[in-house]
Amino acid sequence: MRAIAVLPLLASVLAACGDEEGSGTPTLNWYNFPDDSGALQKAADRCSQASGGRYRISYNKLPRAADGQRQQLVRRLAAEDDSLDILGLDVTWAAEFAEARWIREWTGAARRQAVDGTLRVPLQTSTWKRKLYAVPYNTNTQLLWYRKDLVPTPPRTWAEMLDMAGNLARQGKPHFVEIQGAQYEGLTVWFNTLINSAGGSILNARATEPSLGPPAVRAAGIMRALAKSPAADPSLPNQMEDQNRLAMESGTAAFELNYPFVYPSMKANNPQLFKNFRWAPYPRVDAKRPARPTIGGIDLAVSAYSRHPDLAFEAALCLRNRENQLTAALEGGLPPTLRALYDEPAFMKEYPFSREVLAALESASVRPITPVYQNVSIAVSHTLSPPSGIKPESSVDTIGEQIDDALRSEGVIP
Repeated sequence: MRAIAVLPLLASVLAACGDEEGSGTPTLNWYNFPDDSGALQKAADRCSQASGGRYRISYNKLPRAADGQRQQLVRRLAAEDDSLDILGLDVTWAAEFAEARWIREWTGAARRQAVDGTLRVPLQTSTWKRKLYAVPYNTNTQLLWYRKDLVPTPPRTWAEMLDMAGNLARQGKPHFVEIQGAQYEGLTVWFNTLINSAGGSILNARATEPSLGPPAVRAAGIMRALAKSPAADPSLPNQMEDQNRLAMESGTAAFELNYPFVYPSMKANNPQLFKNFRWAPYPRVDAKRPARPTIGGIDLAVSAYSRHPDLAFEAALCLRNRENQLTAALEGGLPPTLRALYDEPAFMKEYPFSREVLAALESASVRPITPVYQNVSIAVSHTLSPPSGIKPESSVDTIGEQIDDALRSEGVIP
C-alpha cells in the first residue's frame, strides 16, 4: 500500500522536472489549498506572464482538509523534496516549519515589500522569533450574523446574546446561536477568541508556558453557559462552520458566529431570509473590552529546498499583490491582507460588511504561535468537548497541564 501511495507523488515530481527541462524556463511549484473559484490559477497565470519568461508558476492543489495539507507538506519537506518552491501555509504552521528549517527567512528588499501596506495582525502569523518566514496571502475573521426580523438591535456582549436567545425561545421563535462546537480546530478558535477578548491568552508572550488564568476560566464558562442554555443547537457538539451555515439558512437560528462566506451563501440559498440577514461585530466578553476574534488565512513561504529561491520570493510577492488579492476577494471570498484594498470601491461593493471585517482584523487575535501548536490545539479541543461537559476551573487546569507537556516535547508532530 505504501508503494502505491508514493506513485502519484513521484509522478508529480517528475512532471514538474520534465516541464522545466523541456521549456528551458524554470517551473516554480506553488502548493496551496484547492480553489474552486479559479482565482489562484489566475494569479499563477498572471505572474507567469509578468515574469517575461523568467519563470512559470505551476499551481498544485493540496488536499481540502487542513490536516491533509499539512501532512503532505511535512512528509515532502522532511524528505528534502526540491520540487516544492512556494508553500501555502495555514496561519498556524509558520513557527513549526521555521523551527524545522523547512522554510526560508524573508530578508532585505523582499521582506520590506512583504511588510509594506500589510495588516499588522496577519503579519504576526508569519513571524517567529522576530524573523519573517512567510508573507500573508489572505486572511479571515468571524462576525456576528443575525436575523433583523427577530433581533432589531444586535447584542454587544455574550450575556446580551444569550438573554435575547432565551427571550426568543420563550416566544417560540427561532433562537439558536450557531457556533463551532465539534471537537476540532474550530473549538480551539472559539476558546482562543474568548480568552483574548477577556484580556488573556493561551500562552505567555514568549510562548514558553501556558498563560490561561482567570480569563481562560471566564472563556470556558461562557462556552458552558451557551451549551447549557436554550440558545444551544442540539447539534452543537458536532457542528462545524458549514453546519452552522446550513442551520442558519434553514431558519432555526437567530444568531451565527461565522466567516463572511455565509453571506453569499444565504443570498443564493434562501433569498427570502436573506432580506433580514445582517451582520455586526463579534460579541464582547464584557462591555469594556473590544472583542478579539481569531484570524484565519494562508501565508506564502519559500521552501528551504527550492532550486530557485530568489525567483520563488519574487513570485510569492506577485501572487499576493494588489490585483491578485482583489481577485481572490471578489471571486474566491478571501479577505485581503493589504490594508489599501479595504478602500477599494469594487471590494466595498462586494463586501458591504468590509468596515466591520477591517475593524475586526485590526483588533484581532492570533492562535498561539509555537512550533507545537498542533499539540496545543488538541489539548484545548479535546478538553472542551463537548461544551456542555466543561467544568471551567478544572477544565482549564487540565488544558494547562497538557499544554505544559506539549511545550516540553521535541520534534515535529506526524
